[in-house]
Amino acid sequence: MAGLRTRPREVADEALVRTVFQEHGNAMLGYATRLLADRPAAEDVVQEALVRAWRNPEILVNGKGSTRAWLLTVVRNLVIDSVRARKARPPEVAETPTTVPIERDHSDNVVNSMTVLSALDSLSPEHREVLEQTYLRGRSIDEAARELGIPPGTVKSRSYYGLRALREIFKADRVEEAA
Repeated sequence: MAGLRTRPREVADEALVRTVFQEHGNAMLGYATRLLADRPAAEDVVQEALVRAWRNPEILVNGKGSTRAWLLTVVRNLVIDSVRARKARPPEVAETPTTVPIERDHSDNVVNSMTVLSALDSLSPEHREVLEQTYLRGRSIDEAARELGIPPGTVKSRSYYGLRALREIFKADRVEEAA
């Protein structure tokens, strides 16, 4: 029975890793997601990086260098290892000539697109057309200004207020989903 008890050192290490995750978890996940372009794989990488931090707590408290830099380096190395492992395996192919190869599920992208388009519809026409020009069509501020026949400063301010309105819409949607 005595072997089942958690030692004070392990509890302290877990608390340290929990604190590290609270402070650096979003940065780690954002970095891994950008590198992999795959959120679930990025979450796995962050989890593995935190396990390595838990196994080496002295690195987090030694005062040498930045904790975030160390964590992001671990994330980058894990991503590189993951990519190399995938490249070492042969590519997936169809089982028979009539079936298609396995593809990524694109449903999240479809849902995100539908959500953004719905939110854009709730904006004023002026804000919506500026955001469509700059974000959906990829035009610069000057190009959007020429296309819309308005000054570049107006494009910037409408873009700012349009994005702010979208943030509020998405915030309200998250509150409704949580309720």
